[in-house]
Amino acid sequence: MKLVKGAYEVGDVKLLDVANQYGTPVYIYHAEKMAEQLNKLKQAFSEVNLKIKYAAKALTNISILKFLCNQGIGVDTVSIQEVKIALQAGFKTEDILYTPNCVSYQEIQEAIKLGVMINIDNISILEQFGHEYHSSIPVCIRLNPHIMAGGNSKISTGHIDSKFGISVLQMRHLQRVIKSNNINVIGLHVHTGSDILDADVFLKGAEIVFEVAQEFDNLQFIDFGSGFKVAYREGDVTTDINLLGKRITKAFKEFCKSYGRELELWFEPGKYLVSESGYLLVKTNVIKTTPATVFAGVNSGMNHLIRPMLYEGYHDMVNVSNPNGTSRIYSVVGYICETDTLGFDRKLNEVREGDIIAIKNAGAYGYSMASNYNSRLRPAEVLIINKKAHLIRKADTMEDILRNQIALDF
Repeated sequence: MKLVKGAYEVGDVKLLDVANQYGTPVYIYHAEKMAEQLNKLKQAFSEVNLKIKYAAKALTNISILKFLCNQGIGVDTVSIQEVKIALQAGFKTEDILYTPNCVSYQEIQEAIKLGVMINIDNISILEQFGHEYHSSIPVCIRLNPHIMAGGNSKISTGHIDSKFGISVLQMRHLQRVIKSNNINVIGLHVHTGSDILDADVFLKGAEIVFEVAQEFDNLQFIDFGSGFKVAYREGDVTTDINLLGKRITKAFKEFCKSYGRELELWFEPGKYLVSESGYLLVKTNVIKTTPATVFAGVNSGMNHLIRPMLYEGYHDMVNVSNPNGTSRIYSVVGYICETDTLGFDRKLNEVREGDIIAIKNAGAYGYSMASNYNSRLRPAEVLIINKKAHLIRKADTMEDILRNQIALDF
């Protein structure tokens, strides 16, 4: 986002023009920013056989998936529905990784029929898989390295009390299941969490996986998940992708040498690719002053952006309607009948009723976690590409709210 002649723009498109054309609230994504982030990652790991699998759960709009597919990368999915959307978006089956958690074995079978790479993180499911498929279907194993990483505890996935992955302490049991069923393991996967700053966390996970990998003869890839931290506010410390690339590349090359052949190195960036590309534009309904606080009440809330309430996530904000106004302190709150704060004590150019506020870093886990709570309508989505704004999802209507409901006659 940049200020040009008194107007905020994204990709040379004025945000107020988008708000006027499509209404508010509205999600906006910038395609070129996604491509920029992707290229940073490719350059940082240019010396290894890198495979990138976009973590679709961050933002699943089919136009976004099609754009990223056209960038020549794969996709990581966590549900059978995401698998099907990815296929419709044009991803080839060999470029789709399916990494579910706590799903039924029937869903695993459905994904196998679709021909995608299966990533299993449960010994019980692995046993059922082995009994049926033996070595006929290659599989990846998700390990839990018992590393506490990530920001908020709700997005840390690799610690000892996590539901994700097969514990590295269960290797004897795991190997027994694999050998007794002649399971063809071609990949190992580890993901410790999100918002990881320290390259040492990745390296610690790498050391554990490299040690375990020596017990598998047919590996083709090792998948380190993701978790790269992006900037949520000015001055934020972020993951140094170039430093991480150098250190992981060095360690990975040494491992491949000891393993006896070169493997593929996989990453699954989601937030890293799309977070900074996204904005949520909301309109100020009311300015409400209390003895302690000035509230800017907007026409959105945790039904559209739940991260602040769920993860205590911070999202920077800008008053795009009054960029030169006097700075004042506001708490920006939503219209949901619940404590529904999008941002505490934010310094914004004076906000007036009717002003449009842009909420930054809304590309990841914004719309994808949106709901119809309070029977509110979900917003439209717009993609800015080649200096033009394109509608990629219509806003909900009341017909959408009622579509699958059945009104009984009493």
